[in-house]
Amino acid sequence: MGQVDRQVDRQVDRQVDRQVDHGLFGPRSVTWRVHLEPVMWVAGMRALLLQSLHPRVMRGTYQNSALFDPKKAWPRFQRTVEFVGTRTFGATADVEAAAARVRALHSRLRGYDPDTGCEFRIDEPTGLLWVHCGEIDSYVDVARRAGIVDDAEADTYVAESVRSAEVIGLDPARVPSSRAELHEYFIGVRPELYVCDEARRAVGNLLAPRGQAPVQAKLLISAISALAVATLPRWARRCYGLPGLPTTDLGVSLALRALRAATDVLPDVPAPPEIQEARRLVRAARR
Repeated sequence: MGQVDRQVDRQVDRQVDRQVDHGLFGPRSVTWRVHLEPVMWVAGMRALLLQSLHPRVMRGTYQNSALFDPKKAWPRFQRTVEFVGTRTFGATADVEAAAARVRALHSRLRGYDPDTGCEFRIDEPTGLLWVHCGEIDSYVDVARRAGIVDDAEADTYVAESVRSAEVIGLDPARVPSSRAELHEYFIGVRPELYVCDEARRAVGNLLAPRGQAPVQAKLLISAISALAVATLPRWARRCYGLPGLPTTDLGVSLALRALRAATDVLPDVPAPPEIQEARRLVRAARR
């Protein structure tokens, strides 16, 4: 195919992109490119480990969630993965419907904080912001260290993620839109963080999952979780009583790049239709 033909194809693709509802992001977004990488499973586990350091969030989760019940944890985890997939790759109506269900559910739930003796709403903005920032910091950190994005693209990813925060009910003006703002956010919130009893139980379930998950899934989750622990920032590893050594960071970065290189040569894993279509569109956009 000649250069002129490729230019025509790209123009046609852009016209199609404008006509099709790609939801919050689309095939030319950094978000789609990042979330289609299999190595991002490590980032998802890192997010759970990082989010577990906020005692108020973890207590609210423990008091209201099936994640701590071995018989229900796997289906609950699958529903969470499905929501993230819809939010990332779904059409606008599907994203809005899924987000509305989550907002409605959270609005009815309450938690109790023994540190303050107070009841709190599960959907209070400080908790939602913590969960969002833990997720986005994890994805952008693993994406950079695995060689998926450079520094400029990493900032673009964080800026795009504000759309995800808005659909769950956060004020976009309060959400970090760059890596520098994410860094400042974590500096501000760190005095509130520690490993509560609920967090210990949650992390134990991640590292040694039980319940209804298939044996292969349990082994995979354990392996991914072990790598995810090492990807945590040094201050977070120290919260868990683990070494926060620079040599760990270097070794894990090399491991992430090797894992990404290995997954690049493997066939695509089965996925819902919207993710299969996203793969096709992203590859077409990069021609």
